[in-house]
Amino acid sequence: MKLPITGEPHLTYCTNIHAGETWGEIRRNVVEHVLAVKARVAREGAFGVGLRLSGQAAEELALRPDEVIAFRDWLRAHDAYVFTINGFPYGPFHGTRVKEAVYLPDWFDEERVRYTERLGEILAALLPEGVTGSVSTVPGAFRPRVPSSADAAQMANNMLRVAASFHALHASTGKMVRLAAEPEPFCHFETTDETIRYFQEHVLSRDALARFGTMTRLGPSEAEAAVRQHVGVCFDACHMAVEFEDPRVGPQQFADAGIGIYKVQLSAGLDVQLSGEADPAKLALARFVDDTYLHQVVERGETGLIRYLDLPEALEAKVPGARHLRVHFHVPIFREALGPFRNTQAYLRELLLLQREQPVSAHLEVETYTWDVLPPEYRNEHVDEAVARELLWVLGVLDVRR
Repeated sequence: MKLPITGEPHLTYCTNIHAGETWGEIRRNVVEHVLAVKARVAREGAFGVGLRLSGQAAEELALRPDEVIAFRDWLRAHDAYVFTINGFPYGPFHGTRVKEAVYLPDWFDEERVRYTERLGEILAALLPEGVTGSVSTVPGAFRPRVPSSADAAQMANNMLRVAASFHALHASTGKMVRLAAEPEPFCHFETTDETIRYFQEHVLSRDALARFGTMTRLGPSEAEAAVRQHVGVCFDACHMAVEFEDPRVGPQQFADAGIGIYKVQLSAGLDVQLSGEADPAKLALARFVDDTYLHQVVERGETGLIRYLDLPEALEAKVPGARHLRVHFHVPIFREALGPFRNTQAYLRELLLLQREQPVSAHLEVETYTWDVLPPEYRNEHVDEAVARELLWVLGVLDVRR
């Protein structure tokens, strides 16, 4: 939905919370769940949809443009619209081991390029007039897969190929679609500083802009403007809080670097304080271990930050004394306390207050995809009700009356 605050951002939730890989399953989720959430949050007025399309669903729709048009018409008939697509997870995302495979195909792979271009074309067909679209994506690749600067440049070149595709799409349809790379722990760029450095060295470098100019037949200044217009970041609040970043500093750093934040994912992770090895809270934390998703952990110690690839590693580490951990486990943003733990809601609240003062992004998307693997006591309501509560919490912080 379009919010009546400065910048008039669009707010939605990501449908990756609902299991579904085929287009039929995804459309059924929109019919059954999105309309139920709309009825609770925005009975009157247009409701934005944060669509997640798998590689399989995107290929199905690419072969059936008539189905894209039919879906657009259905959305209009139900006072809904799509303005953003989550193009991060390509393959199966529920009920199977995902872990680090979530980044595949990554930005080394031609299929990642084709998939993202398909998403751009689908989104352009769905976008209402005057609404800009965003496609969020993997932050390059899982960190161990990028050993050299040449590898980093190769990924950036593939992103620029997609940007050239989106530039051509804008020229032919008038629809603006933007690629938003999402920094995440243990990926090639995970912090604000690393992301800015990656853009400066590989996406916005003189050589990169020259290559983009060749792709698009644009001169140097026009090429740079087009790249900045079509490639930016997806700022995930959980990821940045897990990195112990300041919610007001990161967005300003991106603004100062001229890098657009084309989507903010409104999410919260776990904030864990342990008194020592014998703290019974360790047993409570172990209940958040699952075989589906990767739950990276960052620990803040006296000598700096310590990173663990997954929650079991952090639990097994022998660290004397008190510990402060933040865990990449998307928990309901309205649930400030989860047993002995808090979530990183304070970070998210500060980010939303900043959004109200000086817009961080035009696209806001609640993303709590881990609903199915939460300990049962934290998902003891219907998912539609939980999503509605998350959106209403956001509206409350933004002081928007519905």
